Amino acid sequence: MNLRNIPAIDEILALPRIEDLLKLYNRDFIMRILRQAVEESRQELRLTGGDYSKENLTEKIMDRLEILLEKASQGTLQKVINGTGVVLHTNLGRAPLSNRALGYLNDMGRNYNNLEINLESGERGSRYRHVEELLITLTGAEAGLVVNNNAAAVLLGLTSLARNKEVIVSRGQLIEIGGAFRIPEVMKESGARLVEVGTTNKTYLSDYAEAITENTALLFSAHTSNYKIVGFTEEVMLGELVKLGQERKIPVMHDLGSGILTDLREWGLKDEPTVRESVESGADIISFSGDKLLGGPQAGIIVGQKKYIAAMKKNQLTRALRVDKLIIAALEGTLLEYLSGNPLENIPVLKMLTISPEELQEQAEKLRAEICSKQGTMREIEAISVIKTEDMIGGGAYPTHKIPGYGVQIAFKNNQLEKLSKQLRGMNPALLIRKQEDKMLISVRTLLEGDARILVELIEMGLLRAGEEQGPGGKL
Repeated sequence: MNLRNIPAIDEILALPRIEDLLKLYNRDFIMRILRQAVEESRQELRLTGGDYSKENLTEKIMDRLEILLEKASQGTLQKVINGTGVVLHTNLGRAPLSNRALGYLNDMGRNYNNLEINLESGERGSRYRHVEELLITLTGAEAGLVVNNNAAAVLLGLTSLARNKEVIVSRGQLIEIGGAFRIPEVMKESGARLVEVGTTNKTYLSDYAEAITENTALLFSAHTSNYKIVGFTEEVMLGELVKLGQERKIPVMHDLGSGILTDLREWGLKDEPTVRESVESGADIISFSGDKLLGGPQAGIIVGQKKYIAAMKKNQLTRALRVDKLIIAALEGTLLEYLSGNPLENIPVLKMLTISPEELQEQAEKLRAEICSKQGTMREIEAISVIKTEDMIGGGAYPTHKIPGYGVQIAFKNNQLEKLSKQLRGMNPALLIRKQEDKMLISVRTLLEGDARILVELIEMGLLRAGEEQGPGGKL
């Protein structure tokens, strides 16, 4: 080991290869990564005890520098192939966007646009008008508003309509979703005072009626989309709550959660009310997410009576919660697909939920055949078969519902599964799979166009990497 042979930073900066890199990267960026490459090489030399000439070390540092520069300049957000069978996987970004939404997003993102100008009059306009009329048409509501997520929508609604007043909620609906978002905490932040009625498993309409006082501002109903209480239960139907609200002249706010515009009962998805059904029930304010069953970008969508939506638009908090041109563009593209396109075919989430078992089985058979064709280079595969799966919707929707599907199950020799799974997560694109009985399971339901071909290459590469063994002295 000869640490003195490590070249100085100035010596490396004088190399012709550095001049080539300066054409691609910022100089300060190169300097920072170069110091990292030198330090990593120094640490590895200490560990391995290798004896390298100055020329060899310089060459190896430059090779490492180029690898580190490429990696550091790519950012950390990357494509992941979803082989888990969970359609709305929160950790994987929930709903993939439709081509129409992506087209709007691309056009409006790279150009100036009429986000807040009325081109006819030349005067300032509202950014919400681009989606409000679409929401009115698709849901039957009087008005609409969009903020950055459904938690923000609930917060805005409570702040605008119930600050310093009472909001009555059933104890069975005091929900918590991901990120420790809790209805009681949101109410506290809004300035509203929570009034709990009923019990965890049973709440009656009389509980709401008896709790109403002159200071009651809202009757609040939360659709429990991410859990289900079964057994000895009683729940007040939304229509009943609306009737009570109308009798007492108190508005009803319905936190619908996932939010779906298309009736999916034909495909066995019966427990999630559509937004239109909530509107038709008479709920005064309805909030739901944009990036779940709607299949659009992250957004909190609020529809309902015009006077209540108008109050929210005037709230100063709306400025802090507003969405930008990219969300507006992606949401407008998504809503237009519902209005004038073919949402069941063109919105990825809906296509995944309504695809037939026969099509899934055919896709799984094709994937199995493709993997088998590579078995000359995948000798670690012991067995491969097409099996039935139980897929999930995810994203806090239909928590107990399993969707019958198909996938490819692979058994590996020599306990390769754990090592291979880690390798696949570290690739770009990465591949996430399910583990079942010490076997790899890839559900085809959540594979997007082109994913099957890529994942075969990833598995092939992953097996090669997982099987590589370092030499006795390691590598520099």
